[in-house]
Amino acid sequence: MESDDGSDSELLIRMKPSNNESEDQEPFMGMKVRRRASLHRDYRGDYLDVPSQSSLMKILDKQGDRKVLFADRILKFTGTGKMKKRLLLITDFAIYIVDPEIGALKRRIALAAVEKICLSELSDNFFAIIIPTEYDCLMASTRKSEIVTVLVEATKNAADDELEVNFSNRFKYHAAAEVVKEVHFEEAEGGIRTRILKK
Repeated sequence: MESDDGSDSELLIRMKPSNNESEDQEPFMGMKVRRRASLHRDYRGDYLDVPSQSSLMKILDKQGDRKVLFADRILKFTGTGKMKKRLLLITDFAIYIVDPEIGALKRRIALAAVEKICLSELSDNFFAIIIPTEYDCLMASTRKSEIVTVLVEATKNAADDELEVNFSNRFKYHAAAEVVKEVHFEEAEGGIRTRILKK
């Protein structure tokens, strides 16, 4: 992450294996080093039990959205490089980013506005959602594989279009309208080293 003095910092992410069983997911076939945890995982979709949370249902109702395909807690990186805890909801029409502390909608992104998803070829938790008409979103989640799979399927159904999924150990994203950053991933002892650099 970017520190206040403009220097870059590093993250070392350590992964824990899991024993759940499930099928390998199509967007990742042959493209990515997969953790055992994500190769054998049952996908549940709504990890927040959205129908039981009135603040989330109000947000969806206001937008005319009802069908929740995925909901979970994630980390989102701000334009200045800070990590914020957020709730990520994906419906059949849009992506919602909600502040869990106050239950407020921070951002709604129409699925049709998403151009592609960028992620590394390694077994880290990071992914970037690229939105050319706005600014992009860099996030981290232990359920990254499920999020990408849901977004690919939802885009196919909503826009009859194939969402591009790019795998690279180095990619750029717009952290804010005028701020471009580059994320670098490399294997390190005990995990993956991730650096976020301002371009």
